[in-house]
Amino acid sequence: MEVASIRPLLAVLVSAAASLGILASNRNRTIRETWTFAAASIKFIIVLSMLPAIFRGNILTFKILEITPGIICSFRVDALGIFFALVASVLWIITSWYSVGYMRALKEKEQTRYFFSFALSLTATMGIAFAGDLITFFAFYEMLALATYPLVAHKESREAVLAGRKYLVYSLTAGALLLFAITWTLDRTGTVAFTPGGLLAGSFSSKELLIVFALFIYGCGVKAALFPVHAWLPSAMVAPTPVSALLHAVAVVKAGVFGILRIVGFVFGPELLDSSGLGRLLAGVAAFTILYASCMALAQDNLKRRLAYSTISQLSYIILGAALVTPAAYLGSIMHLANHAMMKITLFFCAGVIYAKTHLENISDMGGIGRKLPWTLTAFTIGTLGLSGFPPFSGFISKWLLCEGAVEAEGWVFLAVYLTSSLLNAAYLLPVVFKAFGPPGTKQITASEKGIALVWPPLATATLVILFGIVPFFILTQIDLARIASSSVFGP
Repeated sequence: MEVASIRPLLAVLVSAAASLGILASNRNRTIRETWTFAAASIKFIIVLSMLPAIFRGNILTFKILEITPGIICSFRVDALGIFFALVASVLWIITSWYSVGYMRALKEKEQTRYFFSFALSLTATMGIAFAGDLITFFAFYEMLALATYPLVAHKESREAVLAGRKYLVYSLTAGALLLFAITWTLDRTGTVAFTPGGLLAGSFSSKELLIVFALFIYGCGVKAALFPVHAWLPSAMVAPTPVSALLHAVAVVKAGVFGILRIVGFVFGPELLDSSGLGRLLAGVAAFTILYASCMALAQDNLKRRLAYSTISQLSYIILGAALVTPAAYLGSIMHLANHAMMKITLFFCAGVIYAKTHLENISDMGGIGRKLPWTLTAFTIGTLGLSGFPPFSGFISKWLLCEGAVEAEGWVFLAVYLTSSLLNAAYLLPVVFKAFGPPGTKQITASEKGIALVWPPLATATLVILFGIVPFFILTQIDLARIASSSVFGP
C-alpha cells in the first residue's frame, strides 16, 4: 500500500540545509563540523523511522511536481531504496567523524568547500535512493557527479585537477546517454515511473531494445566502474582518503550499482532480460570486469590503487548477480551492496590512517607497520578476510547468496568466476597483512595510534563487518529487507 509522507523529502533536504550552514560557518571550524554531525545524525534517524512501514509492506511516497498529466516526479521509498539509504546514512556518520580527524591531522586546505561538497553528495545520494521515477533519478544522479567533482580535485595539484576533469567527462557523458535513454523510454511507454518487474515489455523491437539497454547500462555503468568505462576510478585515488571512502562505499560507485539494480528490476524486468538474452550479455561483461580488475589489483604497489581495482571487481559482483535475473542472485546483489560498503570503507579508512601517521602509500614500504599501528592493521585484516569471503564475516553471507544465485541460474561459468575472484581477493589483500605484521622494512617508521578521531572509525566499521556476519538479529534483518526488495521484482 502506498502512503503519502513528507519524510523522504526531509531525509533529502537535511544535508542540503546543512551545506548552507557549513558555508555560513566558514570561519568557525567547530560550528562547521557541528552542522556536519547534526545533519548526518538527523538523516539517519529520519531514514530509520521509515523502516517499520516498509516491513509492514507499505511504500512511502511524496509528490515533487507534475510535469504533464501522468508524468510525475516523486520520491518513492520501497525496500530497495531504504536499504541503500540506510547503508549511506549509517556510513556517513562514521565517515564524517573520520573526515574531521583526517582533515585536522593533515591540515588540509579548503575544508569548508570539502564539507559543503560532502553534504551535497549525501543529498544527491539520498535523492537517488528515494527516486520514484527515472527523471527524479537522473536529476539527483547528475547532482552527485557535480557535487563530488570538487572532492576528487580537492588537492588542486595538476594530478588532482586532471583526475577531476576525467571523472567529470566520464560522468557527464554517461549522463547525456542516460537522458537519451530516459527520453526514448518516455516516448515509447508514456511513463518513467519505476515499475516492479519492468515497464518496457512490448515497447521496443529487438534491435531497439539492445540499443536502449546499452544506453541505460552505460549511463549507470560509468559510476559502477564497469569495464571498459572504469578508468576514472583508479585516477580518482589522488583525492584525500575520506573522499575515496565516500566514492567507494557511501555514494558514487554505490549509486551506479544501485542504478543498475533499478534498471534490471524496475525498468527492463527479469522476464524481458531473460527472454531477450540481454541479462546474459550484461553478465558476461560483469564477469570479465571481475577477473580483469582482480588481476590488475595484483599488480598495484600503491595501496589505494590496489583497493580501487578491488572495488571495480567487487562492484561487478553486484552487477553480475543482478544480470543473472534469479531471485537468489538479485537478493545476493542487494546484500553485497551493503556488505561490500562496510568492508571496503574499513580498508580505505585504514589506508588513510597509515598515510596520516606515516605518509606511506606503497605496500612495499609497509614492512612491520602493524607493530606501530596494531589496531589499524587489525581492522584492515578483518576487512580483508570479509572481502575474501571468509566466515564468520559479513562478506561470506552475500558471496554465498551470489554463488547460490549462479547455481539457481545454472550459470556454472559465473559460479567459477565468483570462486576464482574470491581466491584472487585473498591473493592481493592478504600480502598487505603479512607485510604489515612481518619484519620491519628498510624504511624507518615512527608512528603511533594516538588520536581517537582517526582510529575509531575503522574499528567501528570492522565491528559492523563482524556483527553482520555472526549476530542473528543483524543478519536476519538485513536478509528480510533484501528479500522484500527481491520479491517486489520477482514475486513472492
